Amino acid sequence: MTMDANRQSRLTPAERDTLARRLFPHIAKRPEEYEEIYPPRELPQGAYVTRLGPSPTGFIHLGNLYGALADERLAHQSGGVFILRVEDTDNKREVPGAVDLIISSLAYFGVEFDEGATEGGDKGNYGPYRQRQRAELYQTFACHLVRQGRAYPCFCTEEELAEIRERQTAAKENPGYYGSWAKHRDLTMAEIEARLEAGEPFVIRLRSLGDPRKTFTVEDGIRGPLTMPENDQDFVLLKADGIPTYHFAHVIDDHFMRITHILRGEEWLATLPYHWELFQTLGFEPPVFCHTTVLMKMEGETKRKLSKRKDPELGLDYYRQLGYLPAAVRSYLMTVLNSNYEEWQLANPGRALTEFPFTTEKMGSSGALFDLDKLQNVSKDILAGLSAQEIYDFLIAWSASEAAEAHGLLAKDPDYVKRILNIGRGGENPRKDLIYGRQILEFIRFFFDEWFSREDEYPEQIPAGLAVTLLKEYASTYDCADDNGLWFDKVRELGVKHGFAPKPKDYKKNPEAYKGHVGDVSSLLRVALSGRRNSPDLWEIQQILGQERTKARLAQAVEELSKL
Repeated sequence: MTMDANRQSRLTPAERDTLARRLFPHIAKRPEEYEEIYPPRELPQGAYVTRLGPSPTGFIHLGNLYGALADERLAHQSGGVFILRVEDTDNKREVPGAVDLIISSLAYFGVEFDEGATEGGDKGNYGPYRQRQRAELYQTFACHLVRQGRAYPCFCTEEELAEIRERQTAAKENPGYYGSWAKHRDLTMAEIEARLEAGEPFVIRLRSLGDPRKTFTVEDGIRGPLTMPENDQDFVLLKADGIPTYHFAHVIDDHFMRITHILRGEEWLATLPYHWELFQTLGFEPPVFCHTTVLMKMEGETKRKLSKRKDPELGLDYYRQLGYLPAAVRSYLMTVLNSNYEEWQLANPGRALTEFPFTTEKMGSSGALFDLDKLQNVSKDILAGLSAQEIYDFLIAWSASEAAEAHGLLAKDPDYVKRILNIGRGGENPRKDLIYGRQILEFIRFFFDEWFSREDEYPEQIPAGLAVTLLKEYASTYDCADDNGLWFDKVRELGVKHGFAPKPKDYKKNPEAYKGHVGDVSSLLRVALSGRRNSPDLWEIQQILGQERTKARLAQAVEELSKL
């Protein structure tokens, strides 16, 4: 960082020392003491220490999970540490209960932290892990910077700052608090004392020594070398209540939590010069910055950023409430995070995501496309590979909190539910029609009398009177002990008896000779028993329903058709 002697503090060392003690009378520790409190970690060579730092604003989104998955993989595959740090410095935006929501939401999706905030308190030796509880640490370093002449109190009101912005706009100058626009950076000690005695509120600002005509270069872990102008803004370090801004807090926390890699969104690129100057000013070794891309979606022929207002799928609650399998969401996000994950997965069937060699070099630097259809396909594939028992266990756990109306029925007869879930599950090509919890409930609802209703119309080519006759005769001969072949022979014989072709091709050759074909009779039975034209294998449906429930459904259909 370029040092411009003309921009340094006009106060003498003795005045700066007096000012530091005046502003921070309660601060007793020296900065170097914190190096002993938070010593370098004893970790294997090359181990990463990463952190997720959400704000407790009441909305945890897909981007949090996207970043958390990358952070977790980098830390754990290198033998490092993954931390949850709650960045709660903006108390105006904090929502009660938001911290517990963050923790529970990430836990639901299988994100495991080694240290940090938990619902029962903090875990780890580098805490507290909630920034508002670390105020003394930040104030110690603010005091140190005042003493060094690199920070100062600013008494500007909101009205004065607004006036500065208006004048800058009129003069077509860059907006901000810097250079000659920084009206309080060179107050004398007497002027500062007078304002303090008058009780004027103040913030602590950095005294920037950067020159925006000059540049610095950072090696970004995703984007490679980034060359940017130096910072010249005297941005706020401590707000009037003594709580730090994000800029100040994260630099100190990342140093003392010994973070090695920072993954954050590309929206932070604009303030990277702030953070770079702070690391240099404080004498801290900067971690590796990795600026991820934003999540995008297709809208027509164009891509746009996912929006909290427009896109419900941005919120993590969306996936939890619908009942997406956490493993499916993680697997899909990995395809977005690393371009070679799908190829690796195809070459390594059955291997866990945790075995994939994740790397920042394979992360994209332009908008990552989020595709809900692709997530559903990934979910279908993963569910197809699970046993009925595994799917049942997931549904029971998920429905306990997200689908209470279904939980009791699912828990009432586990063996019955598992038989339903096992339909088409064996063989080399298992069915792929299960996607997420609520869709599964919808898919299997006709098996339960409490949920059963007819959703589709009966075949229009079979008049109601004939349909009643067919259903009554079928019910009189139905035997749950019949195997698939014998059962279908009976259906064919019933159809032929009433003028239906035994095979669709026979009807196609001579449609005038028949009322329809055996498939039409099967469709009638399917709608009567499942309420749908499309359903799994009809013989297997009846095997699961059992003799009594099957005949009750047929009687219900006869009663309904008799009224038409």
